[in-house]
Amino acid sequence: MNANYEVVIVGAGSAGLAALREVRKRTQDFLLVNDGAWGTTCARVGCMPSKVLIEAANAYHRRHAFEEFGIRGGDGLSVDLPAVLRRVRRLRDGFVKGTLQATDNLGERAVSGRARLLGPGRLAVNGQEISARAIVLATGSSPVVPPAWLALGDKLLTTDTLFEREALPPRMAVVGLGAIGVEMAQALARLGIAVSAFGRGHIGGLSDAKVSAAATALLGGEFALHLGAEAEVIAADGAIRVRAGDAEATVDAVLAALGRRPNLAGLGLESLGVALDARGMPPVDPNTLQIAGLPLFLAGDANGARALLHEAADEGHIAGLNAVRLAAGEKPACFARRTPLAIVFSEPNIAVAGRRRAELAAGSFIEGEIDFARQGRARAGQRNRGLMRLYAEPETGKFLGAEMCAPAAEHMAHLLALALDRGMTVRELLRLPFYHPVLEEGLRSALRELAARLPPAGESDLNPCAFEAIGAEALD
Repeated sequence: MNANYEVVIVGAGSAGLAALREVRKRTQDFLLVNDGAWGTTCARVGCMPSKVLIEAANAYHRRHAFEEFGIRGGDGLSVDLPAVLRRVRRLRDGFVKGTLQATDNLGERAVSGRARLLGPGRLAVNGQEISARAIVLATGSSPVVPPAWLALGDKLLTTDTLFEREALPPRMAVVGLGAIGVEMAQALARLGIAVSAFGRGHIGGLSDAKVSAAATALLGGEFALHLGAEAEVIAADGAIRVRAGDAEATVDAVLAALGRRPNLAGLGLESLGVALDARGMPPVDPNTLQIAGLPLFLAGDANGARALLHEAADEGHIAGLNAVRLAAGEKPACFARRTPLAIVFSEPNIAVAGRRRAELAAGSFIEGEIDFARQGRARAGQRNRGLMRLYAEPETGKFLGAEMCAPAAEHMAHLLALALDRGMTVRELLRLPFYHPVLEEGLRSALRELAARLPPAGESDLNPCAFEAIGAEALD
């Protein structure tokens, strides 16, 4: 390991690897430092193994619809939970192997160890002081676990440990109902575990009370759901009790799904000479990822802003580009961020595209909605559950955002994010084709409800034909 580099990247997760890709295109004078397991959080313990578990859970749960379809014998099916978990690990290991290919040929330019800042442009790695013209900090995040809960020992789970289990106990509490908590609570319940879930407010990141109520009712039909009070975990006499307000459950294990905390402890941010906020976070420009004008960039989960894989990849891309620019004596480039998009892979999916309802000022928007209970394609597939709500400007009809708990919301949210990126209006969206029969016809119904609340603008969704000249100059 040398003592001087153009760029040092700390962390080899999604953001760190995205930064590495950009740095390697422009210089070979770099060092990648990673503390702990190599491979991204998404591949190892997040997005991918959780989706493998969810797919197994949904496949088994589908048996409840067999009788309606005229398929007999669903009651005779059973789930082999150890086999489900073995498949999760097998596929997970393949996903991790794919991420490791980005670093397996770096040689001495990739180092396992803990880095600590000694000041702008200086760090200590494995006891050696090194300097860099620019540093990218992409140290990721870790599950939030209240210290008192650690007394549960191996009966306390997070997504960092859940998928390593050979089997799971018959009764579990899931505490925290953000994206991770909602997904895991439903999946575990569908695999036959008695789940008691606890959350403090709206679930799955929703802010629209009507959509949240619909989601709560649907999920509450599958497992015990307790909202509104902070959960307390009590271990005594060999039993685990979880209490929140008047609700209480006795369980065999607890899954802490309280979110993830940026890995900043011990990183030496106090050596930078800049003010840190209450979370220990320095000021970061979201469009350059630069820390307070210093030769440092903070990207991905580590900055606590947008803890999503596609955002972490973008931030690594921005930080990597700008680290090389700064090392070369150039100013960092400013990049616009993508349209906000968040998806919870429950069933029905929970999704938000663009601005949440809570982010819109009262009186500044109109609303349209569709309840999928009577939607044709949803009824045909026994998926007719959920609610979608759309928001638009009242005069221009410019589409602003959406919240939904609806079938195929993961796909419709992408369509709406595209519309938002293009600055489309409600009427422009209605001019697009909607095939029949598809779930997207429900989206069209909500758009039509919005359009009915806009000022009149013609008698058709279709664009008029181009004007045809008749050949008489005076008349044309």
